[in-house]
Amino acid sequence: MSRRATAWRALIAFAVVAVSLFLALTTPARLGLDLSGGTRIVLQAQEAQGRTPDAESTDRALEVLRQRVDALGVAEPQLVRSGSDRIVVELPGVQDPREAAEVIGRTAQLTFHPVKGEARKAAPQAEDGSRTLADPDRPDAFLELGPPALTGEGVSDARPDFDATSGEGWAVALSFEKKAAGAWTKLTGEAACAAPGDPGRRVAIVLDDRVVSAPGMRETVPCGTGITGGSTQITGGFDAEGARELAALVKGGALPLPVDIVEQSTVGPSLGADAIRAGAWAALIGLACTAVFITAVYRLLGLLATIALSLYGLISYAAIVALGATLTMPGIAGFVLAVGMAVDANVLVFERAREEYGQASRRPKDLRRPLARGFAKAWSAVLDSNVTTLIAAGLLFALATGPVKGFGVTLAVGVLASMVSALVITRVLADWALGRGLVRRRPQATGMAGKGRLRTRLEQRPPRLMRSSGRWLLLSGGLLLVALAGVGVRGLELGVEFTGGRQTQYATERPVDAETARAAVSAAGFPEAVVQRADQDGASLVTVRTGPLEDAEERRVRAALAEHGGEVTVERDDLVGPSLGAELRDKAVLALAVAVGAQLIYLTVRFRGTLALAAVVAMAQDVLLVVGLFAWLGKPVDSVFLAALLTVVGYSVNDTVVVFDRLRELRRLRPGAPWETLGDLAVGQTLPRTVNTGLGAVFVLLALALSGGGTLTDFAVALLAGITVGIASTIFTAMPLAVRLERRRGPAASTDRPRKRVREGTGAVV
Repeated sequence: MSRRATAWRALIAFAVVAVSLFLALTTPARLGLDLSGGTRIVLQAQEAQGRTPDAESTDRALEVLRQRVDALGVAEPQLVRSGSDRIVVELPGVQDPREAAEVIGRTAQLTFHPVKGEARKAAPQAEDGSRTLADPDRPDAFLELGPPALTGEGVSDARPDFDATSGEGWAVALSFEKKAAGAWTKLTGEAACAAPGDPGRRVAIVLDDRVVSAPGMRETVPCGTGITGGSTQITGGFDAEGARELAALVKGGALPLPVDIVEQSTVGPSLGADAIRAGAWAALIGLACTAVFITAVYRLLGLLATIALSLYGLISYAAIVALGATLTMPGIAGFVLAVGMAVDANVLVFERAREEYGQASRRPKDLRRPLARGFAKAWSAVLDSNVTTLIAAGLLFALATGPVKGFGVTLAVGVLASMVSALVITRVLADWALGRGLVRRRPQATGMAGKGRLRTRLEQRPPRLMRSSGRWLLLSGGLLLVALAGVGVRGLELGVEFTGGRQTQYATERPVDAETARAAVSAAGFPEAVVQRADQDGASLVTVRTGPLEDAEERRVRAALAEHGGEVTVERDDLVGPSLGAELRDKAVLALAVAVGAQLIYLTVRFRGTLALAAVVAMAQDVLLVVGLFAWLGKPVDSVFLAALLTVVGYSVNDTVVVFDRLRELRRLRPGAPWETLGDLAVGQTLPRTVNTGLGAVFVLLALALSGGGTLTDFAVALLAGITVGIASTIFTAMPLAVRLERRRGPAASTDRPRKRVREGTGAVV
C-alpha cells in the first residue's frame, strides 16, 4: 500500500469536505420559482413591419423589459434571452401575474401629437402618422391628431407623482432629453396660440394607439414660447398603481418588436414550501433506509460508506450553490435520486473486494490489499455506469426547458459528487479503518470476509438462464406489445406543456368532489375541460386543464368553483401557447432519439458492437414499457416525465454495462467457453450488486413517491418502474440478445480493449 497515494487521497478528501462545508454555510441556495413562489413568463418576439426578430433586437427588448421590471419594484427579478427570439422573465413573489404580464409585454409606443380638431369616429393611421382616436376626457368623442411631434425615445425619466393640475390624485411626471425638450417646447408653444376652448389648444399623449391624456395649455403658457424646462405631467385620473405602471412603461421605452406571451407559470409560496419539505423528508428517509441496508449487508464498510454518503450530500449541495445553479422542484428529485445512485459505486467496489478476499489462497494479513484491488477492478464499471448517466443529464440540460434543466444540473452534479464520495472519501475512511489492529483481527466485521447469502447461493447453484434465451426474448416481446397496446388503446395523456393550453390548480376552502367540480366548470362554459381532484397536506386541490384560456375566463372558472368550495386560491397556473407546446413536444422526441444514439455511440466505443446493440435494444424496451405503463394508468406525460424517461435511459444502460463489463472480463479469462456459459456467469456474479444497488435507489424513490406529492409522485413512480424493468431487461433481454448475436458472429477473438492489469499489492493500475 503506497503511503504517499493514501496521504494524497486524504488531503484531497479533507480539502473537498472543508470547502464544501464553507460554501454550504456561507452561500445561500438560489431557489427556483416553483420552490420560492412567483411567476415565470416566456415572451416570443414577433415579426413587425418587415423586421425579423434576431439576437440583437431581442437583446434590446430585454433591456427595455429590465427597466420596466425594475420600475415595478420586483425583488431580484431574472431576465435572460433564450435563443434568438425569446426572453424568459422570472418574477419572485409575484402571485398575480396578469398586471405584470400586461406591463412588460406591451410595446409601449409613446408619441406626442398636436390636436387638429374633433371628429365623429376613429380613423386608421395615415402614412404621415396622423390619426383619429377616442378622447379620454369625453365619452363617444374623438380627436383628430396630427403627425407625431415627439416620441417616447426622447423621454429621459418617468415617475409617479401627485397631480399638480387638480391638486389631488396621481399623474406621471416626465423629463425630456435636451433635443426632445426643444421639440416639446415647440409643440406646446404652437398649441398655446389656439383660442381658449379650441381643440387645437390640446396636446395628445398616445400610448399604444390609445390617448392616455390630452391636456390643454393653461392661459399662463405664452403663445410661441410653450412649456420650458424639459418636463411635464401626464394626467388622466390615475390611481397610485396605474401611475406607477404607466411610468414603468414610459421609462422602459418602446420595445423594438412586439412580443407575445407563449408560456406563463405561477406558483404559490405554500406549494413551493410543501415541495421543499417533501423533498427534505424523502432525502432523510431514503438516506436512513439506505444507510441501514448497506450497513447490514457490508457491516463496517457499509457504515463507512454511509458516512461518505452524508458527506456526498454536503458536497453536492455546495457544488450547486457554488455554480449558482437554481434549485428547482425536479432538481430536488434529482438530488434525492442521486443519493440512491451514489450507492452504486460503493457496492461495485465492495463486491469486488469480497471477490478478491475470497479468491486469495490464504487469509490476507492486510485487508487493505483486497480492497485496493476491488477499487482498481471496479473502476471500469464505475466509469461506464456514470458516463451513461451523465449523457442523460447533459441531454436534459441541453434540450429541456424551465425547471427540468435544474434536474439535469442536479443529476450531473450528483453523479460527479458520488464518484468523489465513493472513490476518494470512502477509500480514505476504509484505508484508515482497515489499518487498525482491532479490525485486522476481526475480518468478519468488515463485511469483506463474508460472501453474502445471495452470492453463496449463486455459487452453489449458478443460474442457467441463457440456455432459454429465445424464451426470455419472446416474453420481453410480449410485455412490449402490452405496453404498445396501452399507447394505442388508451393513448398518452399529454400535459399542457406538450399540447398548449392552460392548467390551473386551485385550493378550495371546503372539499369539493370531482363530479361537482366538473359540473361547475362545465356550467361556467368549459364542458371539455379536464377536471381532477386531490388532497395534499390537508388541502383540497382541484386541477382544471383546458385549451387556451383568457384571464377573464379563468376568473369565471374560479368563481364557479367558489360557489361550492368557498374561498378559492390559485396554487399553480400554467399557460403554454400552442406553438410552444408543439416545439416542446418535438424537443422531447428529439431528446429521446439523441439519448439512444449517444448511448449507442458510447457503448460501441467501450464494448463490441453486438453488446452495444443489445444494451440499446434493452434500453429502448425499458423506455417503451414505462410509457406504456403511464398510458394504461392515464398519468400525465409532461416535461418532468421526460426527465424521468431520460433518467431511466441512463439507469438502464448503467445496469447493463456492469453486467457486460463482467462478460467482457470473463471472455478474456475463458476465451473458449460458450457464450451461454459466460452469460450465466456474468449475470450470477453481478446479481448481488444489481440487487443491492437497485434496493438503494428503491428506498429513496419510495420515500419520494410517498411524501413527494403531485408531480414528484408521478416522477418517482416512473423511475421505480424504470429501475424494475431495467434490472429485468438486463437479465432477460440484453444478455440473451447479446448471447444470440455473439453466437451468430462466431468464435472470433474479442475486439475489446485489453484491461490494464493491477500491480500486485498496491492496487495501482499499470
